[in-house]
Amino acid sequence: MDYNTSQTPLILREYGRNVQKLVGYLKTIEDKEKRSAYANTLIELMRQVTPSNKETQETTQKLWDDLFIMANFNLDIDSPYPQPDSEVLTKKPERVAYNTNRIKYKHYGRNIELLIDEAIAKEDPEEREDAIIYIGKLMKSFYGSWNKEVIDDSVILENIKTISGGKLDIELDKVREENLFERLYKHKKKTTPRSGGKNDRRGKRSGKGNSNNRRRRN
Repeated sequence: MDYNTSQTPLILREYGRNVQKLVGYLKTIEDKEKRSAYANTLIELMRQVTPSNKETQETTQKLWDDLFIMANFNLDIDSPYPQPDSEVLTKKPERVAYNTNRIKYKHYGRNIELLIDEAIAKEDPEEREDAIIYIGKLMKSFYGSWNKEVIDDSVILENIKTISGGKLDIELDKVREENLFERLYKHKKKTTPRSGGKNDRRGKRSGKGNSNNRRRRN
């Protein structure tokens, strides 16, 4: 019997040993035109073996790259994509850069700063004022989720000025008179059922009725 331990190790396991054997056979074909035609057929077979990959230009190029990898980068064929560099197997992935943006007020979050940047970019005064009001509502809601104390509208407005570098402003008196920074999300108070309702009274009545009936029976 031919055990896997006695065979050459698989280069790309997702395609299986039969595909790898066909790649080895492909390299033995002397005629380049015939070899290229067989390579195209093998690419379609590789596509069927991995049906989870959607047929896109990116996935098709990956199939050709995988073909060259399984051939140890030693395959002379006419392919629609250039042969990848062998260093692709040993190249380390680039490090993901850490987010160095410092958030001025952490309880508001980074999204508030992004919204403020969008509001600054608005040229229409009405749209900019609407954006300030919406941001103020959000900030008041976010603050309320972090702290039990109620924050004053003047503090919210001052925070908006600070984050925007003084580019966003609205009259404080107008905010207070029209309650423009009213929180978007309010915490609902849990209500507990009161005793002595209709059900309790019915129960008492039914209880009295039962005691009277017992007395009559006795």
